[in-house]
Amino acid sequence: MNYLSEITTNYKAWLLLALSALGLELSALYFQYVLDLAPCIMCIYQRVAIFAIVFAGIVGAAGCNYMVTRLIAYTLWAIGAIWGLIIAIEHVDIQTSNSLFYSCEFIPNFPAWAPLHEWLPFLFEATGDCGEISWQFLGFSMPQWMIVVYATYTLAFAIILLNRLICAKKL
Repeated sequence: MNYLSEITTNYKAWLLLALSALGLELSALYFQYVLDLAPCIMCIYQRVAIFAIVFAGIVGAAGCNYMVTRLIAYTLWAIGAIWGLIIAIEHVDIQTSNSLFYSCEFIPNFPAWAPLHEWLPFLFEATGDCGEISWQFLGFSMPQWMIVVYATYTLAFAIILLNRLICAKKL
């Protein structure tokens, strides 16, 4: 238990978090530009959630010895993992529903002060259809795999944070 509690004070653990999420971002770009799979708006939102996890790892690695910095990293990690999980579940609902009422937007709904789709269109421009299943692996679509990814990040976050809080309470 002490190992899990102390892992967040080691920059290597935070760096591993950042690198794992960066690997997912690079995989998304591979799917988009090499396999020619157009990302939909839900894919773009999930991409933003993964970037939050990348930034959490970078912030955590840079300031793992400072509680305030770790709190910022925890917050980014939680937001990225939980928001990504919610978006991935909603994306699967869109893909598996036969209802005409399930659809997604064509233009990302980013804040006016951060129009990422205009600043970095190669990363954040949505050109695909949310309801289309154009890729599967072992019978699961990409959003279904992203549920697994985000659930893993969320579970890891919960275990690390709870363990950290329990060990801090003992002191």
